[in-house]
Amino acid sequence: MSSPSVRDGDPPREESAAGAGAVRIPGADTAATIAVAAVAAFLIALIVALVAGGAVTARVIPGLPDAGPLTRWGLPVSAAVRDVAAALTVGLLVFALFLLPLRKNALGPQARGYLRAAAWPALVWAAAAGATLVFQLSDVSGLPPGEIVGDQLTSYAISVPQGIGLLVVILLTCAAAMLCRTAETAAGALAPLALAGAALLPPALTGHSASAGSHELAISGLALHIAAIAVWVGGLAAVTFHGLRTTGEDAPVAAERFSRVALWAYAGVGVGGVASALSRLYSVADLVTTSYGLLIVVKAVLFVGLGAIGWLHRRRTVPRIAEAGGRRLFARLAGVEIAVMSATMGIAAALSRTPPPPEANAGTDDPAQAILGFPMPPPISTETLLTLWRPDLFWGLAVVVLGGCYAAGVVRLLRRGDRWPWGRAVAWAAGLLVIVAVLLSGVATYSMVLFSTHMVQHMVLSMLVPILLVLGAPVTLALRALRPAKRRGDRGPREWLTAFVNSRFSKTATHPLVAAPLFVLSPYVLYFTPLFATLMNDHSGHLFMNVHFLATGFLYYWIIVGVDPGPRKLPYLLRLVLLLAAMGMHAFFGITIMMQTAPLAMDYYGQLAVPWVENQSADQYAGGGVAWALGEIPTGLVMLAMLRQWARDDERTERRRERHSRRGGSEDADLDAYNDYLAELDRRSRGER
Repeated sequence: MSSPSVRDGDPPREESAAGAGAVRIPGADTAATIAVAAVAAFLIALIVALVAGGAVTARVIPGLPDAGPLTRWGLPVSAAVRDVAAALTVGLLVFALFLLPLRKNALGPQARGYLRAAAWPALVWAAAAGATLVFQLSDVSGLPPGEIVGDQLTSYAISVPQGIGLLVVILLTCAAAMLCRTAETAAGALAPLALAGAALLPPALTGHSASAGSHELAISGLALHIAAIAVWVGGLAAVTFHGLRTTGEDAPVAAERFSRVALWAYAGVGVGGVASALSRLYSVADLVTTSYGLLIVVKAVLFVGLGAIGWLHRRRTVPRIAEAGGRRLFARLAGVEIAVMSATMGIAAALSRTPPPPEANAGTDDPAQAILGFPMPPPISTETLLTLWRPDLFWGLAVVVLGGCYAAGVVRLLRRGDRWPWGRAVAWAAGLLVIVAVLLSGVATYSMVLFSTHMVQHMVLSMLVPILLVLGAPVTLALRALRPAKRRGDRGPREWLTAFVNSRFSKTATHPLVAAPLFVLSPYVLYFTPLFATLMNDHSGHLFMNVHFLATGFLYYWIIVGVDPGPRKLPYLLRLVLLLAAMGMHAFFGITIMMQTAPLAMDYYGQLAVPWVENQSADQYAGGGVAWALGEIPTGLVMLAMLRQWARDDERTERRRERHSRRGGSEDADLDAYNDYLAELDRRSRGER
């Protein structure tokens, strides 16, 4: 058998000994068998679940419009194909970029081949989203797909949230497919992966979950569920295919890395699925008395089975994959896992077309329930602020993950005999606790109905929490705690973090002319335009606002009092000027709100009709006072931290000058100190002590 030949843009092939010019993919028979089994399991599960759930057997009422059987079958099938293509696209991109070892910080020939191959499922993803758009309009309008004209489709795609979401998916996936064919570097491959990840979100943000009772659980849970499934299913398919090929020399490394990724993905699928189910089911009896609940039970059983198979992989096949016959053993077990995954995805597609149990208070005339996702709270008080907590999955997971990773890093340093300043750990923990206080407690509940409480949440997230998180020095901790990659020229988490800190994006985002205007001017753009009411009307918009507040505040305070290594270090005098200017602009922002004669965002607050708020203008005036007054406390904290850093920096500079003088250094002590400073930054960026 001749040596393998690789053509850029395609997976490597190997010429067989059967004759000149004949090519085959090693393990093609096994791969074809796994693919056929997966497709069969997917179709059988989809058809059985659609029939059992009643999605395709609905009784047609004479006189009412009916889209016909083509739409009843075509809509779930096209949505299922879209989900499978999405998983394959994301899986191939993750495999090429993170699971295969890099060669001198660049993609190897095989990684580039998988990157090129990801363009094909991305195009299928776009085509399936287009078919879903047509069938969805047919289902809504009651017209067969053949009777839908272009104007109707265009209007639906640009005016209805579900149509807009699918149109965004089509645009993002087409762009990702184009970049897959043109990207050459590891940094360039991040762009199609980011686009593909963004394309996973619109179905969760605009689908049935957006109208579920608990928005915080439904939307975030479904988004996490979809993203984790894409990484898990697509990654396993890529690892299995690569393991079957004799040219897959990095199969053991890829399988071992995917084993760790799959564990996190499995947890994400479980947490997201439970949260989504809790937002749809209103009693335990719904699990056994409704078709929707029974399908969830079947999914849960298959999920547990997949966990058992994954445990067998981790214990038996992954350690033996480098041995003779180990790849075949891995492929056989992976084939069973892929078949079970395919059946689970078929049931999930049918579940999206199965009507959930009716809500207990669905018949009540409460407009706030539909807008907020929860009933109108009672008048605000200290008791209600402490008791009316909101189960927000996104921020709950963020606090748990950030706190757990930080604690793990500190523990690793202590175990190897290194020290970590306790003040930094206290600052980080305090920042996370404040996030819990304003985003999961009664403050989060009342921030949706009162402008003044919303402004408290805004100011704390943008001006207090970022200071505490920045003083926690998370990047420095990660660079010291993470281990370097085992192979020279490869990238592990530590190398990716270093590359990100020193990237062009970081240099741009942390530039004073970018970070300071984002922090200072974005509140004016948000609150004095219709954008505020638009974002408040949707849970995803409210989530975007909070993330924006936190991110812009973190960037700004990182350049003011940050202790982490960064692309640049500003002079302390410039930091002081930026701090005073920003605080003045925030005070003026609060005064401007207090001077408004008409209430802001009445397109949103006018729908709620809060019975215990007599004057919306008075509440807005109180919110402006909050914005004006709360800036004083963060300013004092930052001033103290900056003066302390300034004094310590002067002490270090003086000590360096004295050492140079004793060692007979050059007369230009300032230049020597500056060179020492650059060397220190280089050492910190490499994580050296």
